[in-house]
Amino acid sequence: MQRLNEYTMQNKEHITPLANNHISVDCVVVGFDGEQLKVLLIKRMGEEEGEVFHDMKLPGSLIYMDENLDEAAKRVLHELTGLKNVNLTQFKAFGSKDRTKNPKDIHWLERAMQSKVERIVTIAYLSLVKIDRALIRDLDNYQACWVALHDIKDLAFDHNLIIKEAILFIRQFVEINPSSLFDLLPRKFTASQLRILYELVYGKPIDVRNFHKKIAMMEYVVPLEEKEQGVAHRAARYYRFDKKIYNKVRR
Repeated sequence: MQRLNEYTMQNKEHITPLANNHISVDCVVVGFDGEQLKVLLIKRMGEEEGEVFHDMKLPGSLIYMDENLDEAAKRVLHELTGLKNVNLTQFKAFGSKDRTKNPKDIHWLERAMQSKVERIVTIAYLSLVKIDRALIRDLDNYQACWVALHDIKDLAFDHNLIIKEAILFIRQFVEINPSSLFDLLPRKFTASQLRILYELVYGKPIDVRNFHKKIAMMEYVVPLEEKEQGVAHRAARYYRFDKKIYNKVRR
């Protein structure tokens, strides 16, 4: 024991200090408007070295002492965007020491939280939604907006990386559970909308004729008698996703 104590005292100055971490949640809400994949972002304004800056970030914040992670994610999303009753799923944790390497991010967060911040580990949540009027209404009141995936510029912290990882997660998850893609579509949709969605998720073009053959093999994608109205091109047939048939054929 004496030798152990002597060794500890001799090497005390070489012990790496423990991390003083804060825990946060960040929400990646991915939507489809029939033409583009979009991500819900919030506008951020601050001041750095006497200059006012404007940029964007994911809806996210530090958690409170008395709430669990899922509660924190729902609270943060509602407080920052007004959205509620949105299904959120944890998909990854981000804890690189470089998350807080940009002084602008830390200064902004410390002023917002009125607390000293050294390092942040964030738990990322994902939600797939169809963009309708309910998800657009009142967003300006929260300084939130939908931004097309390909139009997203440099975001705060490592939020570009979080979005990239979210898209990879969606691709992997769709392979296991194809029904999740239909969360992005309206109740009735065209074959073109479904094909465009596949192209956006997988990041590559899909042959139209081959895709129609693929749809024909999906028993749970049910063709309707109804067609588009008031369009300049040839009216396309509508389809709907049948959850009961899906569950039956996937057993």
